[in-house]
Amino acid sequence: MVFTRRRERLIRMGFWEFFWLMVWGFFFIMYLMVLFQIVVDIFRDSKMNGWFKAIWVLALLVVPVITALIYIIARGKGMNQRQAEAAAGAQQATEDYIRSVATANDPASQIASAKSLLDSGAISQAEFDQLKAKALA
Repeated sequence: MVFTRRRERLIRMGFWEFFWLMVWGFFFIMYLMVLFQIVVDIFRDSKMNGWFKAIWVLALLVVPVITALIYIIARGKGMNQRQAEAAAGAQQATEDYIRSVATANDPASQIASAKSLLDSGAISQAEFDQLKAKALA
């Protein structure tokens, strides 16, 4: 019986009630995203010691809205810098990985590494010729 009343209420919900539900839902999701960004920034900051991190997290649990506003006002510029540094670090790591993978399949580098193995005596001339043919194929 309770379920049918709820269903009927949802069916009878007018346009403006639905509109305000969507507006408040948007603000709630935006608020959660801000909180998650603050928590990530708290733990990303290497200059802040553990006690201050614990105090900020505890304050976010006790008085979340006021603490979030204070954190954004007091440490907003640093948040932006740490976010940019993390993005630049991720970009650099991605480029390094792509460069390392791309050069490993380069025929010239394969032949050069095979030649250094031949010069050191680790492989024979026949093995070098085989590796060279494989790299050029």
